[in-house]
Amino acid sequence: MSRLQDALATKDRVWGGWVVGPTILGPEEFARAGYDYIGFDVQHGYLGDADVALMLRRLEHVPVATAVRLPTPDAAPIGRVLDAGADAVIIAMVESAEQAAAAVAATRYAPAGVRSFGPLRADMGHDPVGLQARASVFAMVETARGLAAIDEICAVDGLTGVYVGPADLAISMGSAPADAWTRREVRDAMTDIRHATDSAGLVSGVHAGTGALGNTAAQLGFRMITLASESQALHRGATAHLGEALGTADAADPRKAGY
Repeated sequence: MSRLQDALATKDRVWGGWVVGPTILGPEEFARAGYDYIGFDVQHGYLGDADVALMLRRLEHVPVATAVRLPTPDAAPIGRVLDAGADAVIIAMVESAEQAAAAVAATRYAPAGVRSFGPLRADMGHDPVGLQARASVFAMVETARGLAAIDEICAVDGLTGVYVGPADLAISMGSAPADAWTRREVRDAMTDIRHATDSAGLVSGVHAGTGALGNTAAQLGFRMITLASESQALHRGATAHLGEALGTADAADPRKAGY
């Protein structure tokens, strides 16, 4: 069982940080703060496979779970980050059951899938059954087309969960990204995705982006909730420290830090 699987099995809700650039301190600080998992962004962030592999290795003895967001269900990069030790992959822009099935297949060895055997971590062992069992896969539903196909996506065998991307979902529904959590139809769509995911017995996740929105997501029933990125956390902390030094209440108030 992976750290993420263990956290999901023992907690009603898990909280995540997000890493968008190569950093040694960021993931460790999230772990020290008590976050349950860290997401590494290979879709929009400034990270490649090699960067993620190095950071995953550094977290080997740090009690925190890991997930990697990838832009497509292509088997090669999915296999590489799993071989490097990621607990889960989050596949962006899934709009059909076929795409979700391709993502699952990329985490499974033959005859169940197309993953190639090539473990990089001696500490994880070399048993294909064990390596496959610890790999979780989330379909990121973040478009109107994905919303329309949510029941079919949730029916894909082997899928761990569905992870909602509010910003792209809002855009696809004709709203601005900033309105994702306040526009009723977008928020209702997120809730519909959560209901479908829960009904299928899968894990419902969402990219909240802030602590306040994380609280909102929890009230909506999501179980796996990503809060701020390391750059957001740094900005918020730096702003608060400067505000304290200057004695400026507005600058010291993290709620007014732009996130």
